[in-house]
Amino acid sequence: MSTPATQIPDARPNASPLRFITAASLFDGHDAAINIMRRLIQAQGAEVIHLGHNRSVEEVVRAALQEDADAIALSSYQGGHVEYFRYMVDMLREQGAPHIRVFGGGGGTITPEEIRDLEAYGVERIYHPNDGMKMGLVEMIQDVVGRAAAAREAAPAHAGPVDPRPALEDELAIGRMLSAIEDGVFGEAELALLRKGWAAAARTPDGRPLTPVVGITGTGGAGKSSVTDELLNRFLACFPEMRIAVVSVDPTRRRSGGALLGDRIRMNSLRSRRVYMRSMATRRQHAATNTVLHDCIGFLRSLGFDLVIVETAGIGQSDSEIVDLVDFPVYVMTSDYGAASQLEKIDMLDFAELVVLNKYDRRGAEDALRDVRKQWKRNRNAFDVRDEDIPVYPTIASQFNDPGVSWMFANLCRLLKARLDPASPRCDFAPRIDTTLREPRATVLIPGNRVRYLAEIAEQGRAINRRIESESETASRAQGLWQALRELEDPRLPRPLDLYEAADLHVEGDRSLATLRQRYNDAVQSLSAESLRLLREWPARLKAITDEVNEYQVRGRTIRVENYRESLSHQKIPKIAPPTCRSWGELLRFLSRENLPGSYPYTAGVYPYRRTGEDPIRMFAGEGTPERTNRRFHYLSYGQPAARLSTAFDSVTLYGEDPAERPDIYGKIGNSGVNVPTLDDMKKLYSGFDLCAPNTSVSMTINGPAPIILAMFMNTAIDQQVEKYLKADADRWALAQKKIDAFFEGRERPRYHGELPRGNDGLGLALLGVTGDQLVDRETYEKIKAETLQVVRGTVQADILKEDQAQNTCIFSTEFALRMMGDIQQYFVDHQVRNFYSVSISGYHIAEAGANPISQLAFTLANGFTIVEYYLARGMKIDDFAPNLSFFFSNGMDPEYTVIGRVARRIWARAMRERYGANERSQMLKYHIQTSGRSLHAQEIQFNDIRTTLQALYALFDNCNSLHTNAYDEAITTPTEESVRRAVAIQMIINRELGLNFIENPWQGSYAIEYLTDLVEEAVYREFEAISERGGVLGAMDTMYQRGKIQEESLYYEQKKHDGSLPIIGVNTFLAKDGGSDVSGEIELIRSTDEEKRQQIENLRIWQRNRNPLAPAGETEHGHVVDGDPAAAATEPHDGHGLAYLQKTARERRNVFEALMEAVKTHSLGQISHALYDVGGEYRRNM
Repeated sequence: MSTPATQIPDARPNASPLRFITAASLFDGHDAAINIMRRLIQAQGAEVIHLGHNRSVEEVVRAALQEDADAIALSSYQGGHVEYFRYMVDMLREQGAPHIRVFGGGGGTITPEEIRDLEAYGVERIYHPNDGMKMGLVEMIQDVVGRAAAAREAAPAHAGPVDPRPALEDELAIGRMLSAIEDGVFGEAELALLRKGWAAAARTPDGRPLTPVVGITGTGGAGKSSVTDELLNRFLACFPEMRIAVVSVDPTRRRSGGALLGDRIRMNSLRSRRVYMRSMATRRQHAATNTVLHDCIGFLRSLGFDLVIVETAGIGQSDSEIVDLVDFPVYVMTSDYGAASQLEKIDMLDFAELVVLNKYDRRGAEDALRDVRKQWKRNRNAFDVRDEDIPVYPTIASQFNDPGVSWMFANLCRLLKARLDPASPRCDFAPRIDTTLREPRATVLIPGNRVRYLAEIAEQGRAINRRIESESETASRAQGLWQALRELEDPRLPRPLDLYEAADLHVEGDRSLATLRQRYNDAVQSLSAESLRLLREWPARLKAITDEVNEYQVRGRTIRVENYRESLSHQKIPKIAPPTCRSWGELLRFLSRENLPGSYPYTAGVYPYRRTGEDPIRMFAGEGTPERTNRRFHYLSYGQPAARLSTAFDSVTLYGEDPAERPDIYGKIGNSGVNVPTLDDMKKLYSGFDLCAPNTSVSMTINGPAPIILAMFMNTAIDQQVEKYLKADADRWALAQKKIDAFFEGRERPRYHGELPRGNDGLGLALLGVTGDQLVDRETYEKIKAETLQVVRGTVQADILKEDQAQNTCIFSTEFALRMMGDIQQYFVDHQVRNFYSVSISGYHIAEAGANPISQLAFTLANGFTIVEYYLARGMKIDDFAPNLSFFFSNGMDPEYTVIGRVARRIWARAMRERYGANERSQMLKYHIQTSGRSLHAQEIQFNDIRTTLQALYALFDNCNSLHTNAYDEAITTPTEESVRRAVAIQMIINRELGLNFIENPWQGSYAIEYLTDLVEEAVYREFEAISERGGVLGAMDTMYQRGKIQEESLYYEQKKHDGSLPIIGVNTFLAKDGGSDVSGEIELIRSTDEEKRQQIENLRIWQRNRNPLAPAGETEHGHVVDGDPAAAATEPHDGHGLAYLQKTARERRNVFEALMEAVKTHSLGQISHALYDVGGEYRRNM
């Protein structure tokens, strides 16, 4: 029951709310976790400015200074946390803001010893999982808020009196002055004097304003923040000296007095030193502005900004208070206003200088544009004005470089120039911007007539299940009739499932026998051709799997398999245990819903038998330098029949950056993953492994910059084969060596640092610093390249949909990232890349962010079908690309995880065959399992191996295609050699010692498994329908459906864990005597060393010096770079060469991946990422 409004306590009017900055330094479940934390902080009455994930120290500190925050609350994970927090404390001190308290948490990865060191250094408090278990989420947040409040009370005058006229560069002083105005520090007389001074400073001698104020208002959710950010980007790009102030207002919660100030998270332009932003809460109800907003605007105008932009909270139809506060009111709306008559009630249509009809890609937007223009004419009695001259501008602000926003921006500048002539010396408001196109071009990824694809798959799946039940009943009836006729010793009885001849259906003098024969024939004829085929072929199939030996054909090759293994007790243990049912109906039900492994619908597995001599083990590594990870790979794979290398990258690489000295980057280099910024690093990483060998495959867990990393990998494989070709002939190799020596004359030559590990024969290292096309003629190179691409095996994750929904290592705009995914697949089709998966559609990271097994499976399959629909819309054929798709799931402890692979294979196979008409290879869903990271607890970490073992059992019994077992110490550190060896041993013991696993379909025939399979399948269909109602996966992402559901489920899990209703041994029950058994201070912590970090930075510089000049003519454009950001432009020489050709390829919408295959030969990861930001747009964070 809701609380009546009269009973809700008013916010405390005399106390200024605490102001918090919240952010995540990286990604993963911590993006969800910090979102939960900031909600709880807000509920305590604080004003929270949430920045989202992957925030640098400078971004967080600048926000804290501009917002005059009391505290910063951070989630920091994945290594580099010590440097990150220390750098933040140092920067706050340097900026004169040591009073801002810093709080943090990072799961078990921040050890108690590190916590003590950081708190001694100046961090207020770091929370460990033990604190969470003892205190609970709410009490922990109360502790954060209480400490921040105590700090404010202890030092209320931390920097003396506020400066009423601070310098434009003094962001802390500006922030303090705005807080003083907002908190009512000044008396009326003092304020009147200040207003007089502000007004004088903000006008010319003849009274004209020097600084225009643009007010952006509109309905909640109309995209005001995105419009503001896009305007800022264009102002910054067109006017390199311009200084802008932004004030953004959000509503105060009446119940708690807190507020979510959430506009800053959307604005990538705030990186610029030329933009100052302040978030404000209304601190009152039923209003879209703060009572002191007028004074805040007056103060900012007096400081010499060239423009002030004010963004209000969402407004209703009758709100127009912004008009009295600004010079140029702009109204942002969408087509979701209801009937056209509702437009007559919108006040802002009378007063707005410009009306922005945003989200123009939505249904009904064109009708809305027509109606809004009509209403504008009515309001002004201006019926003779042409439609194109009416200041109503359709836009899609969420889309990179939207022409609608550009046209609106050009017209806004025209209005500003007309009012301000002469304009500011730093800004003439005459932008040089291309306005050839004036209306948005919506990027349609999935055609409108296909958006119900998920609901249709669910309907189809249920219809198939109903049909199977009906066919099974019919088959049982046919069998009953046949058996009755056999009991009657019918002389004309046909073989089972054969029909009586027409003449036999008429029996003289015996109507009963004729009736039985007719009903038997009717029952058999009612069965579908497929059902009859399944039943008729069963005896031969049963014989094949129960004989001593089975022989079958695969792609023209005869495979011979022994069907039994002998136990120590001299018993014959079958590889495939067949069903024992004798009923035709039960047998048909089994064959239609389950079938034997390797047969449609592949519920029990996609292959008839497991691969002989190749366990599904993946050798997982990723730490420090490429050399260090290479040694770990060789350690794990030595003596194994196959090398299946699974690679984790550090967060510097995951976010598409190059290693650098800046502490919050430096600390992350090589931590929790390997650092790979160049093609040379990729060559070292996989050196000694023949990437074209049939027993070698590589998996790369990377998403945002995946196309760039994949291009590096493909070039590494090609150059390995060039090296083998050259070394096959002594003369060829001698000539190549001369070319290499000549190239490095006077240059530093790259090398593999340290000794080669056992098993590394050096393959791939001979061409460090050069590429194969420099050493062989073009025809030879193209031949080797073509052959390599056709045989190289592996997968790259590259799943941008789940990134936006869960983990979030997105770096490019979603539209551009999806386009590059499609480009990769198109390149694979064109070059016949058949053994490499272009995407690993991942549920693992959805689960890690907090989703339950149903949501993980449903979201992942839905993402897979979305990719299918998108590729089909691009014109690809289903059987050309479906075999290049793979899946990646997490396995937890929940009962549903027992059948996650079974359900996935069944749903996928049916949809592929029945909906898309795909062939058998396309119907086979291949999936990788990683045991759950969420069930790796920092308490009693030795128990984690027990959980991992049980999860590995789930996966192996379910016939996963590959498996990565987590190391028990990953809750705290990058795994050690000892812990990784134990993790690999877990699945080796199951595979090679556990007797039940000798049977390759152990789940089949279990009532429990069948029940769970049907239960989960139906639950997935329901989730499909929920997503479909929101416009499919992309529509649901637009409304944050997936992310919201993941966070709800994450919080539910945490609550049950805390209250003990979800028992977790060693965490909330069966505790050690000391109550925690914290061993994190006793185990080996794997961290990259300073030497390794410096090595990566130096190697990068050598690469760039040697390789950048070899790029084609045409320098890289860096329009997105603000204020000479050294992360991009400063690393490239201005020698007339660069990545202009790559940018041109993207602008012309040609295949970007094809150009990346060349770009990685001359440029580093960070250089390429920043070049693509200019043509594809950066990812815009959201709540």
